[in-house]
Amino acid sequence: MSNIDYNEEYERAMLEAYVNKPEVTLWYEMSFSRFNVNGVDNMQWVWSWWAFFGTWAFLLYRKQYIPALVLFMISILVSFIPFAGFLVAILAGGYSTYFIYQGYKDKKSKIEASISDIDKRIETMREIGGYNQWVIWVYVILTTILFLYVTTLLIALMPN
Repeated sequence: MSNIDYNEEYERAMLEAYVNKPEVTLWYEMSFSRFNVNGVDNMQWVWSWWAFFGTWAFLLYRKQYIPALVLFMISILVSFIPFAGFLVAILAGGYSTYFIYQGYKDKKSKIEASISDIDKRIETMREIGGYNQWVIWVYVILTTILFLYVTTLLIALMPN
């Protein structure tokens, strides 16, 4: 096996461990390749419908806590401006994958700096990468509560 094949196999195994969903690993691999041009990171527009509809919850789901918090705060701040929430959702849909890429690179470099065994690296990446399943339930509950609140408010405001 050539060194290039080994490196590609290792990189794919680390990414697959980080994503922890084999069915979307190829999508992330293709997306991440757009962010690194000859070793230089470059923020690019990569569309994600999950990020568009989930905004901050998508980043929380993918364990990107600081970007999720920042996007949540921005969403709260602009919620009183007409159509600003839609603009935030569009920006989240286009740029959230970059923050996931940054999280991957950060975790990968920390793992590689502290663990020499390749199998242990991959196992560790699987443990600290991945996603938060609980975010789906929290998001569904919050969305349902918001929907019921708005519906109740609209019904209460309707003339008899």
